[in-house]
Amino acid sequence: MRIVFMGTPDFAVPCLQKLVQNGYEVVAVVTQPDRPKGRKKQLAAPPVKEAAIELGLPVLQPEKLKVSGVTDILAYEPDLIVTAAFGQILPKEVLDYPKHGCINVHASLLPNYRGGAPIHKSIIDGQPETGVTIMYMVEKLDAGDMLSQVRVPITDEDNVGTMHDKLSAAGSDLLLDTIPKLLGGEITPEPQDESNVTFAWNITREDEKLDWAKSARALFNQVRGLNPWPVAYTTLNDQVMKVWNSQVLTEKSAVQTPGAVLSVSADGIDVQTGDGVLRLIEIQPAGKKAMKVSDYVRGSAVVEAGMTFGTENTHE
Repeated sequence: MRIVFMGTPDFAVPCLQKLVQNGYEVVAVVTQPDRPKGRKKQLAAPPVKEAAIELGLPVLQPEKLKVSGVTDILAYEPDLIVTAAFGQILPKEVLDYPKHGCINVHASLLPNYRGGAPIHKSIIDGQPETGVTIMYMVEKLDAGDMLSQVRVPITDEDNVGTMHDKLSAAGSDLLLDTIPKLLGGEITPEPQDESNVTFAWNITREDEKLDWAKSARALFNQVRGLNPWPVAYTTLNDQVMKVWNSQVLTEKSAVQTPGAVLSVSADGIDVQTGDGVLRLIEIQPAGKKAMKVSDYVRGSAVVEAGMTFGTENTHE
């Protein structure tokens, strides 16, 4: 059986590797073009391309599938197309070609969190679990019939980085379990319940900003739902301060102003929220690297009790 694999970021790499390691005939890999990366904007290959080269597989990098990719992909005569975080919707000519269809490994429990940021969104929303769904691909975002699912708990210690790795591993295992059952006719595809559909659009700059009127728990979820990328932030004296890690405190405060700094110590920066107190544990002041607050207070700390995050006036 000839497989064309389509994927781009780190999330997709274990799926590709395990297909090859388990004897599947991957005849080509399709990924996004190399993009500028870092401050120097040097061209960098997508992780899937790097993995494909290590495996000795041919790589296609069409800018737009509908423009230049269809003919090149179908020239490999795939019996099955497997995608994982590829980044483009496949055109009808590609979807209709493989006799076993086109299947996608998606990092959510569909029909929840269709779209490009399902891991971020599930943590930001405070979900107790997420998972991976493998479904048939259609000409609509993450809307095809489901073939299999696996559930993965989300703990308070998890962030986007840890859940990415857990779901990437779970997805590659689920893929290996699903393909033989699919080929053997052991799976009955399940249509998604459109009444329960939710979306996880790509993260915007506004999504990264901490709104101190929210509860401490909601802000805690937002911080870890943006760590390690793109990282939550607040402002002080019109300067951006990124917040990498935080903690919800059980203590209550008489201060009513959301964003008010209650105390600053080696333990953290305690901030009043709309409901409860959030302790900032790891921050990144403007122009500096990320650091523990314990290190920050030993240096040139500018945050003091009485200041207020997220407002033009920095003192109450």
